[in-house]
Amino acid sequence: MIGRLRGTLAEKQPPHLILDVNGVGYEVEVPMTTLYRLPALGEPVTLHMHLVVREDAQLLYGFAEKRDRELFRELIRLNGVGPKLALALMSGLEVDELVRCVQAQDTSVLVKIPGVGKKTAERLLVELKDRFKAWENMPSIAPLVVEPRANVAVSSAENDAVSALISLGFKPQEASRAVSAVQEDDLSSEDLIRRALKGMV
Repeated sequence: MIGRLRGTLAEKQPPHLILDVNGVGYEVEVPMTTLYRLPALGEPVTLHMHLVVREDAQLLYGFAEKRDRELFRELIRLNGVGPKLALALMSGLEVDELVRCVQAQDTSVLVKIPGVGKKTAERLLVELKDRFKAWENMPSIAPLVVEPRANVAVSSAENDAVSALISLGFKPQEASRAVSAVQEDDLSSEDLIRRALKGMV
């Protein structure tokens, strides 16, 4: 089991990245909430990992905080929740926001996540309620690290943001519309994704 990797951030193509560890490039999929915390390309980064082994693939999922990884593990233990849906939930909501939804048994936010209908949201909240009791007194996640905006073409950042939203399960037209609604000059793909998700969820 790969529990943690420390290396250099070599590539960033939301929601995927490549972490260079002593010359070996690990392809890692991360939730958007982790992506927002990443440093600039070429900078060192440590990620807490979860390895999923399937018949046709070995997939690495990375998280900025141990707490994020524990949430991911709790989610994929639930019936009908795979890694893709877990990442979509964690991309649309910070850990504390999801915990508050569970405490309040509020489905209104969850149903806006792709792949989550009303019945699924209700079931998730019921199943997570007991599991999250231990989370109520845990410290909050670390503050976001604001990355300096790179001088990238707006069209490239916009395309990356749309692709990331589609990979999370949003329909192409829905993703494109959400990104266009928040598009401003000089915004990075991460900024666009964050704003688009906030507008959709």
